Amino acid sequence: MLNGIRIIEIEGLGPGPFAAMTLADLGADVITIHRKGKGGPVTAEASVLDRGKRSIALDLKDPDDLQTARRLIAGADALIEGFRPGVMERLGLGPEPCHADNPALVYGRMTGWGQTGPRAQTAGHDLNYIAQSGALYYASEPGQPPVTPATLVGDIGGGALYLVVGLLAGILNARATGRGTVVDAAIVDGSAHMMTLLMAIRQAGGLSPARGQSLLDGPHWSRSYACADDGFISVQCLEPQFYAEFLRLMGLSDDPDFQHQMDKSRWPELTARLSAIFSAEPRIHWDTLFTGSDACVAVVLSPEESAHSPHMIERHTWQSPGGVLQAAPAPRFDGDVHTPRPAPNRGEHSAEILADLKD
Repeated sequence: MLNGIRIIEIEGLGPGPFAAMTLADLGADVITIHRKGKGGPVTAEASVLDRGKRSIALDLKDPDDLQTARRLIAGADALIEGFRPGVMERLGLGPEPCHADNPALVYGRMTGWGQTGPRAQTAGHDLNYIAQSGALYYASEPGQPPVTPATLVGDIGGGALYLVVGLLAGILNARATGRGTVVDAAIVDGSAHMMTLLMAIRQAGGLSPARGQSLLDGPHWSRSYACADDGFISVQCLEPQFYAEFLRLMGLSDDPDFQHQMDKSRWPELTARLSAIFSAEPRIHWDTLFTGSDACVAVVLSPEESAHSPHMIERHTWQSPGGVLQAAPAPRFDGDVHTPRPAPNRGEHSAEILADLKD
């Protein structure tokens, strides 16, 4: 889908490389400027995030290499960098000189705190960003501190994917107007924006300011439970018809206590009852019971287990090129499934890329 679009990525960590990988998965020509002589080879085993990219090794503090980087950027549709504000400017690769060389460039900046604000120059990590944005607030059982979620909420959801959207929007605009832009993709902004659906539910009365009192974080029918074999199962049967199906399969349709689905005062007691029921049988028992039903119940799988589940096998969602387990590119178009392209060795395409610059 993105054939003909060239992205220059300055080597970084986390959300920036993931955004560049996503664009490469979609067919963009992503050239990563890896640090010369740093970190050893970049292989599929070492960095799945570099899959499908080309690599050139440069020292951006070397005047000749810096000039090469500027020439690469001058011929690109977009740039991705993930340094603290001001670092690219000190290298001589800030938006101003890059736009002087390439007025249509979409200059993507990936940070946690953003380019401005009191915290812009301070260190932070995924958990800190979503804590400040409000996205961490509901990630807990009632009365317990918020748990640390996987970095999907901040680095990937609020960071990398918002950078991808910003870059693609900027490229569309640049192709229509000839003018580039700077994309300030901050994890605090993106993760706060992801809260919009929850805030709409809150405005409608479905989300309480107090943790554990809302439709998605308090009920006995919206949580995960431990099974007898240390496995887990997720339950989220919100709608009445799905809740009724859940009760039927659990043999609880005639239990008067479970008939009051929305009675918050009963939630703690019913949660305890379900905990005892689920803990009495192994995960496979519950998987067998609920598979194929509309009860909105699914066992919790590790990535390796997910790769062997019938649904994921049929969709070819998990693949292992080169023996490295990874998810196939997403989304897919017209149902087509692509095998991830391998990651390059550090500097593997340096000669090829430099030869292109001379043409």
